[in-house]
Amino acid sequence: MNENNVYSVPQQSANTNHREKKPRGSKTPVVIALIAALAAIACVSIFSVSFVKYKKSANSNGITATGSASQNFESDLVVWRGSFSTYGYTPREAYQTIKQDADTVKKYLLDNKISEDEIVFSSVTISPNYVTDYNEEGNYMGEHLDGYNLYQEITVTSTDLDKVDAVSRDISKLIESNITFISESPEYYYTKLDELKLELIEQATENARARIDIIAAGSKSKPTRLINANLGVFQITPQNSDTEYSYGGSFDTSSRLKTATITVKLNYAVD
Repeated sequence: MNENNVYSVPQQSANTNHREKKPRGSKTPVVIALIAALAAIACVSIFSVSFVKYKKSANSNGITATGSASQNFESDLVVWRGSFSTYGYTPREAYQTIKQDADTVKKYLLDNKISEDEIVFSSVTISPNYVTDYNEEGNYMGEHLDGYNLYQEITVTSTDLDKVDAVSRDISKLIESNITFISESPEYYYTKLDELKLELIEQATENARARIDIIAAGSKSKPTRLINANLGVFQITPQNSDTEYSYGGSFDTSSRLKTATITVKLNYAVD
C-alpha cells in the first residue's frame, strides 16, 4: 500500500438543498390568527348572552306598576282640650279663684256624663302682671307689679265621641258662671290604625301585581322575578274632602270620619 495515498470522506456541498425539521407543536401565523379570532367570537357571544340576561332583569326593561288601596273608617277615640284663666292681686287670691273655677268646670263635665277618669287637669301656670308707667308728658317712668295671671288646661279623653262632641260645642253654662273658658276643637283618633295599615298594604300589593299581569299579557311577556318593591306613605284625610296628599304623608285629626290611603310600587323582571 502506498503511504502517499490519502483517503478522505467526501464533504457535502454547501449548496446542497435540504429541509430543516421545525420544532414539533409550533403554529404558523395563520393558525394562530384563526385561533385568536375564534376566541374573540366566543368572548363576544358570552358577553352578549350575559348582557341580554342583564337587560331582561334591569329596571328599565322590567314592568313597573303602582297599586293603591283606600278605606273609609270612623274614629273611635276623641281628645278635647280646653283652658281657663283668672287674675288676682296676690298669688293666694289668684290661686283660690282658679281653684274654684276648676271645681266648677269639673262639676259641669261630670253633670254631662263625662267620667272622672276621663278628665285630666294640668298644673297651674302663674305669671306676674306688670304695668308700664308714664308721666304726664308721656315719658317712660318704669313698671310696677299689678297682680298675677293664672292659667290651667283641661284634657278630656274618651271613646264616647257623641258625648264629648256635645260638651265641646256647648260651654255656655261655664261662661254664665263667669269663667273665662276657651274650648279647642276636638281631635279624633283611631286606636286600630296599625291593623288597618296592614290590611291596606296587602290590598295595595295585590292591586299592583294585578296591574303587572295585565301589562305583561298585553305586551306578550311574562313576569318572572320581583326586582324591587316600595311602600308609599300613608295618607289619612277627612272623608269626601279635597285635601291634597302630602309628600311626607298626612294624618288628619280634625275629622271624625276619615279615609286612609296607601300605595305600593312593584318592579318585576320579564321574559
